[in-house]
Amino acid sequence: MNHIEWSDFQKVDMRVGTIVEVEDFPEARRPAYRLKVDFGSELGVKKSSAQITDLYAKEDLLGKQVLAVVNFPAKQIGPFMSECLVTGLHRPDGAVVLASVDMALPNGSKLA
Repeated sequence: MNHIEWSDFQKVDMRVGTIVEVEDFPEARRPAYRLKVDFGSELGVKKSSAQITDLYAKEDLLGKQVLAVVNFPAKQIGPFMSECLVTGLHRPDGAVVLASVDMALPNGSKLA
């Protein structure tokens, strides 16, 4: 394992946001959704793609709060421009479980 300095970690801006829109992403190489996530008045709504179709139906994602990295540069994913990285963890079978909060927080709350 490579260690990082505390100052490296401080550069990562992780915030909680609420998924407000979910669409299929048929152009993706692997099954994915296009998401819009509301990060509150400071950051607004950002777009992301997520390969989470194994465990999540579109209707179950609406209103779900997730943790995302919001200070990466935008990344082109096929015809879609991703503006943040919604985080998750791989299960042993490869499916992704979203990183989320266990109590409701204001959108845009920073990871402490």
